[in-house]
Amino acid sequence: MNNYKTKEQKLKFYKSKAWKQLRLVALERDNNECQQCKANGVYHKAEDVDHVKEIENYPQLALDINNLRCLCKRCHNAKHDRFVKRESKWNDERW
Repeated sequence: MNNYKTKEQKLKFYKSKAWKQLRLVALERDNNECQQCKANGVYHKAEDVDHVKEIENYPQLALDINNLRCLCKRCHNAKHDRFVKRESKWNDERW
């Protein structure tokens, strides 16, 4: 069984032919729609395919189509807490 604990191991997996092919199958299955937005009654195009159960913890599900869902960038980033706070270019100091 594969291990996906390090950044290098994950990168190798996400560059694999098997993942790239399965990713396309998942996008087609979900009609290229973000499943999270769809559940909320909104449409957004899916750009990412997400593992419901993360591959670090469930490596046996890495290539299981039933463990995948399509998400837009915003929903995928929110799931993984990847939003970066941007500093305001304006100084809030009042003169």
